[in-house]
Amino acid sequence: MLTKDLLRVSRAGGGYHPQFAGREHRPLVARVLGTYQGHVGEPRSRLRSSLADLETDAPDFKLVRGFAKLLEREAIFEPRAAVPPERARKTAFEEAEAVGVVSDADRTTALRRASERLDATPDDIFESLYADLEERQLLTLFDSRWNPDELVAQYNLSLAQTALFDATELRIRSSNPKALVSAVKRLRLMYEIRKTDAGREVVVTGPDALFRSTRRYGTRFARLLRTVVKADEWHLTATVDDYGTERELVLTDADPVRAPGTEPVSDVSFDSSVEREFAARFEALGLDWNLVREPEPLEAGARVMIPDFAFDYEHADFRLFFEIMGFWTPEYIEKKLSQLDTVEDVELLVAVDESLGVGEEIAARDHRAILYSGGRIRVKDVRDALRRYEDELVAESADSLPDELVPDENAVSLSDLAARHGVSEDALADKAFPEHERVGRTLVRPAVLSALADDIEDGMAYSDVERLLANSGIEDASAVLSELGYLVEWEGLSGGTVKER
Repeated sequence: MLTKDLLRVSRAGGGYHPQFAGREHRPLVARVLGTYQGHVGEPRSRLRSSLADLETDAPDFKLVRGFAKLLEREAIFEPRAAVPPERARKTAFEEAEAVGVVSDADRTTALRRASERLDATPDDIFESLYADLEERQLLTLFDSRWNPDELVAQYNLSLAQTALFDATELRIRSSNPKALVSAVKRLRLMYEIRKTDAGREVVVTGPDALFRSTRRYGTRFARLLRTVVKADEWHLTATVDDYGTERELVLTDADPVRAPGTEPVSDVSFDSSVEREFAARFEALGLDWNLVREPEPLEAGARVMIPDFAFDYEHADFRLFFEIMGFWTPEYIEKKLSQLDTVEDVELLVAVDESLGVGEEIAARDHRAILYSGGRIRVKDVRDALRRYEDELVAESADSLPDELVPDENAVSLSDLAARHGVSEDALADKAFPEHERVGRTLVRPAVLSALADDIEDGMAYSDVERLLANSGIEDASAVLSELGYLVEWEGLSGGTVKER
């Protein structure tokens, strides 16, 4: 973005139209670039003087300053001094106080005495005194990422971003809505999706609509434009607070706003800290639920909402949506609550920052609410909520199976049998297996157990016993050995021996 004093807009007809740069400004851009390149090794004051000369020939001085503002981020300025400036000042001031400087001769004496202490010349001391002032710093390196055309593109994008900084609301239609919504969520912006005659429209709350307009939110809000302009077709309408006057800004894919070929130096994190931390801790549990980010949109009356996550149960066609309500304005909370009113035929779990005070209102809408605080959702609370659904799903899948199951294999693990029937292991808990015995988490025919009892002897190497069990299709060696009355005496890392109890 640019600073607000460099904003160039037209208010003709009551609108709010950014004054973009075009190809006709390419020679001016080249001169600004050349000015930076030609002043490497010179102080910033000379660079600024040369840029000021360019302003007199430019159609608008803000153009030169805008281009220079972008290029200054590509430049490195450093103080160059024979003596570190702070040390030079401290020593020179101490000697000046000792001498009692009241004349040029006294000043010369103080500098000479300071130079003797610092092993430098008086001229070195004098030149070093204020070498760290901004105007005296040298341009030591300039390596621009942009050629003239790319700088024009970056200027136009930055100009539009600056114009949007004072927006109270942004309404966007895009030919790539998935990328747009993904960026909105990644940037942690407050938004909703409405259905209009022209198609679905993403409505984003602007920084000027917050209780306290924060620069951090405003910067993230402006960065959204980089994603918007990457779509083949897009239409953006913004309501802008122009020093107390409400104006409308309209941009489309026909405007000269595009993302330059060079990616920005820094990017924003994919999730909010609340979402990121929750996802990491939940996925580490290894439950029978898959966590899905940014699932499909949900119809909510005339609007559409996209929950933050969804939980998919591995053993049934069931999806539970998960929404996180955090730092929102009261108006935005009302919109979200109205969406929850109109979402139908889906299961929705809502995590609510308890400071919002709307947990009971959400529960009254037949959605399950989980309160959290301190920017951290307790995974246990989510797990408990999922377990209620899981119990119902397990009961349903168990009802779909016969009361007795007869696997063909002589030995089969419960996990493999459950996967074969598309259910969880818990759904097999109350089933009967008339031709098998349940040994640990394995089903084994009695004849196999009897044969193993004859083959296994006291004092056998555990590795030999494992091979016998594997040949019978049994992986859970410890449970079968316990069933047969044996235990394993371990001998360090070298293995173990099977012993009768």
